[in-house]
Amino acid sequence: MSSADLPPGAWPWMHDLGRWVASWLFRPFYRVQVHHRERIPERGPVVVVANHSAFVDGPLLFGLLGRRTVFWVKQEMFSGVAGWGLRRIGQLPVRRGEADRRPLTAAVAVLRGGGLVGVFPEGTRGSGDVAAAQHGAAWLARTSGAAVLPVVARGTRRPEGSGRRWRPRVDVVVGEPLTVPGGGGRAGLGAATETLRAELAGMVRELDELRTQN
Repeated sequence: MSSADLPPGAWPWMHDLGRWVASWLFRPFYRVQVHHRERIPERGPVVVVANHSAFVDGPLLFGLLGRRTVFWVKQEMFSGVAGWGLRRIGQLPVRRGEADRRPLTAAVAVLRGGGLVGVFPEGTRGSGDVAAAQHGAAWLARTSGAAVLPVVARGTRRPEGSGRRWRPRVDVVVGEPLTVPGGGGRAGLGAATETLRAELAGMVRELDELRTQN
């Protein structure tokens, strides 16, 4: 495994140690069930798109995907010791609501190095039902030619009005890899974004129904 699948400035050994720690970190607090882990491509460029309803979603997926993963993380997290650590494990800062091509070009470089980039298309935490999505993930896939892997998680967010929970069940479902067509300019980008949003939203609805039945 080479360092081409991580951004410049990342320490591969620290990234791998961080993934190992994250793979065990949440086990005392959640009963995590991963469905269809075999769908995660073992190699090659991949853009993971996931819903986002709780802070732990990013660290949880970081430890579950089984290969080096570079996430877009909000700029506010990159301060002090935490910011130093995020850079050393190869995560990329994003300024929400601002035009900044640096995280885009850095993520494309990771993908062209055969790496995996994780994006929360909703842009911020919410209900996690993917009612809206931003263009970044589709742009990355179209620009780099990477496959898109949809992933949804439910159970990380504490329901409104509920008390403290003891080891709640968290379901993580890995979808089938998708290919996003290029071309079509802004209209094509919008159509690709909607395709990814609809796929994620559908997976969330199916998982919610399954969790209700069980």
